[in-house]
Amino acid sequence: MDRRKKRRRRRRRGGRTAAVLVSLVILLGAGAVGGILVYDHSRNYITEYEREHYNSAVYQGSMFAQDLCVTAQEVPLDGFEPAADLHASGLFDLTDKQVVEGHKLFDRLYPASTTKVMTAYVTLKYGNLDDVVTVSEHATDFNWDEVTCGLRTGDTVTLYDLLCGLLLHSGNDCATAIAEHISGSEEAFAELMNKEAAALGATGSHFVNPHGLHDENHYTTAYDLYLIFNACIKDQRFVDIISMDSYDGTLTGADGTVRTETWVPSNYYSSGLAEAPDGIRVFGGKTGTTDQAGNCLIIYDEDAQGSPYITVVMGAADRTQLYEQMNQLMSVGILGS
Repeated sequence: MDRRKKRRRRRRRGGRTAAVLVSLVILLGAGAVGGILVYDHSRNYITEYEREHYNSAVYQGSMFAQDLCVTAQEVPLDGFEPAADLHASGLFDLTDKQVVEGHKLFDRLYPASTTKVMTAYVTLKYGNLDDVVTVSEHATDFNWDEVTCGLRTGDTVTLYDLLCGLLLHSGNDCATAIAEHISGSEEAFAELMNKEAAALGATGSHFVNPHGLHDENHYTTAYDLYLIFNACIKDQRFVDIISMDSYDGTLTGADGTVRTETWVPSNYYSSGLAEAPDGIRVFGGKTGTTDQAGNCLIIYDEDAQGSPYITVVMGAADRTQLYEQMNQLMSVGILGS
């Protein structure tokens, strides 16, 4: 029996229990009508329920979490050692529905531009990608060192192009333009983000903007980020966009002049600045970097047999460490080497 089969057998033992427990947490986190339930981030609902109430006979078949990779605790992986200063990491086997590795999965973290995965989810759910959006002055009001896609006040651009700029080049201006188009303001859009995050079971998250620029009240967890990204890849439009190696956005200025902006991926695997281990194909993903969040990346990848995974690293000290940790995690967790 090879190493991977042994590892899967060990993980399966607690899989059914974890599915029940995480389903409970998802339901608690989503709240209840009339404000009866309020999720308290300081409590470990999984531990409390397991200790006080859980009985294996409770499991009766189909549950909300049965299609998710679930765990109630840290999941160490032999051969992979997270860097001492790494904020979190996770490797999720989408075929076996197993958490292969999980380091600080439930710690509250600043997400930086990985926020834009949630923005994309809301856009795909509520937006018409053929809509033509007029860019406001507010959507172009970013500092010189904050990533933008070159939008100008008064530009008109399709929502599809904005989504490409958001996911590939991580344009903060695209995020704001999308938010204002769908909800009228960033604040209203953030409320929608939080509603949809709760519905996905991402109860450790709270968003205050669509782009991820730092705010102490804007946070997520590595596990929540997996939940959100996992929901996104079920939409082929999302996969198609993150798989691109570049995209030419078409913008029409307020004076009618048409110009093209070429947007290349911010993640190094897609841009060709980093190589995945032999035997691993990276479709694409989303980066995020701020001083507080460190260097973050979540990707959709697969092994040589076509088995899909989601891999996440959050809070690396720099980009070199980010891709080194990501490659080591994929090598050990997927290839078993």
